[in-house]
Amino acid sequence: MSDLSPFRDADPTVARLLLETWSAEDLVAAVRAASDDDLVATLGREEIRPVAVEVILHRLHEYAVPERLAVLEGVVRFDLERRDGGPERHALRFHGGEITPLVEVDPEVTADVVLTTSLLRFARIVSGQLNAGLEYLAGTLDIDGDASLALGVGGIFRVPGTDRVAMDPTQLDPVDVATVLSHVPRAHLKKVMASDFRAVVLEEIFRRLPDYLDEAKAKGVELTIGFTLLGNPSGAVDRYVVRVRDGVAVVEAGDPNGDRDATVTCEGHDYLRLATGHLSPVAGVLRGTLKVKGDKAKALKLSSIIDIPSAPGRAPR
Repeated sequence: MSDLSPFRDADPTVARLLLETWSAEDLVAAVRAASDDDLVATLGREEIRPVAVEVILHRLHEYAVPERLAVLEGVVRFDLERRDGGPERHALRFHGGEITPLVEVDPEVTADVVLTTSLLRFARIVSGQLNAGLEYLAGTLDIDGDASLALGVGGIFRVPGTDRVAMDPTQLDPVDVATVLSHVPRAHLKKVMASDFRAVVLEEIFRRLPDYLDEAKAKGVELTIGFTLLGNPSGAVDRYVVRVRDGVAVVEAGDPNGDRDATVTCEGHDYLRLATGHLSPVAGVLRGTLKVKGDKAKALKLSSIIDIPSAPGRAPR
């Protein structure tokens, strides 16, 4: 059985029996195969919803990757939005490679992190269909507390019938990031880049930056541009250097020795907007969002030779 049709007319008792007796592979496959409307219409029914979420949480260990599960420690609370406006709360304790559902969830019970989202996105995340990191960036998943723990939870699920991770929240495609940022308020992006997720985002964006170098435009170009990124909640300053020579771009983290043609200083969230095509480098300099020390022409040249992915139909501002 690999679809949710048995739930359409099931009462809570039958729904619980179905959810508890399906194999983990069939359960995940059924969720993944259902359309958004079908998923909400079946598992989202008021009499079925609490049972469905409870059983899914109790069975997470069956389709978790043991090596990833083993490193998670802490209490995670899920606040699932309801139509009446009040959240439905569930919680899990991760310890020693095991998952323990907490049946009675008191709002005052201390959780290391609280994840707030819809039932639909919850189901898609735990079935490995949605990237929790992208959902956090997009504002469709709110994380309050230990972001690294939350993203760890989002990365423990395997593809049904395999040992492969279904969706790794720390693997961010710049094109996907650019797309989700097309509708994200700057204030939300600032909040995300002040969380534990900041290091993950910066590492992935800089790591993949050379992939988007336009070799034709970069032919004969030599430049070295430093980036000093502010706003790290720890008080530290994030530094990177991008070097272009002979049609190849290389990124170095930290503050490596050597001369720079220019150094760009900005807030971390503004760099993310710049790197994904949502902030024009010229406008950023004119507004003071980007401060450039050194050769401004070479700093702008870097932007012109990197084919930065941007969301369709959206011009940088």
